Amino acid sequence: MTTPPKTGPSNVPAIKLALGALGIVFGDIGTSPLYAFRESFIGEHRLPIDRVHVLGVLSLIVWALIIVVTVKYVLITMRAGNDGEGGSFALLGLIRDKAPDAGILPLISLAALLATALFYGDAVITPAISVLSAVEGITLADPGFAVAILPVTVAITIGLFAIQFRGTGVVGRFFGPVMLVWFVAIGGLGVLNIIARPEVVGAVSPRYAFALLSEDPFRAFLTLGTVVLTITGAEALYADMGHFGRIPISRAWLVVVLPALLLCYAGQAALVLNTPKAIDQAFYLLAPGWALWPLLALATVATVIASQSVIT
Repeated sequence: MTTPPKTGPSNVPAIKLALGALGIVFGDIGTSPLYAFRESFIGEHRLPIDRVHVLGVLSLIVWALIIVVTVKYVLITMRAGNDGEGGSFALLGLIRDKAPDAGILPLISLAALLATALFYGDAVITPAISVLSAVEGITLADPGFAVAILPVTVAITIGLFAIQFRGTGVVGRFFGPVMLVWFVAIGGLGVLNIIARPEVVGAVSPRYAFALLSEDPFRAFLTLGTVVLTITGAEALYADMGHFGRIPISRAWLVVVLPALLLCYAGQAALVLNTPKAIDQAFYLLAPGWALWPLLALATVATVIASQSVIT
């Protein structure tokens, strides 16, 4: 007697749900490597590009992904489902049913509204930053293409909204395999650059983060604001539980997304330690020259998916 495959919502096999989740849930956080790492070194309060600061920022990113996404969402928050649903208002409903003190409910309701407002802020920012960051890569091929960046970004964004009526299921079936290719690609590019500076793997130790905080506390504190960019979209893991279920989303994160992101960020750290001038396009310069156009096309599609995920 054979054992039937594990299923999630609508009796869909868990592996198909996990693949769909790659396209719907992880688009936003999955495209953060396009811009998040470099922001600490090119922003208004830029850090110097040296071993202490680069490995310190990488360590902060690693532990943000582990503590905020893996521990907070995957291990804790996603267990608080409201009949399988997640998100701020689902959590609010769950708390209202179980809160022993009715006097604190107005404060909890206010917190839920604020959380939703913050998500709207993320949803406004994501299409602009993500698609724009991807399209900017065309200037590496020819600086003259700079005039096309804004029109192309606007056209892509309009097209993105035009397909939404087809629904989450159809969009997810198309976007899931594309995002799987994306994560495999960025993880592989990260490995290629880590080989040149394998010491970046040591940034998994929090001592590098503490070293940065102790040596340059003021700018390190401000850098936390750019490190947060690496976890934008994490709330989608909980908000989209009703679409895919807790287990498929958790497995997709632990098996595919988290390893790919860690490798990609480590690869960017290795790249800029070897070539500090690469910081302006730290993501695209991970790839050899012949791979620029394919990577640009893949990144553009991936950022469209990232924008679509917050719409969902």
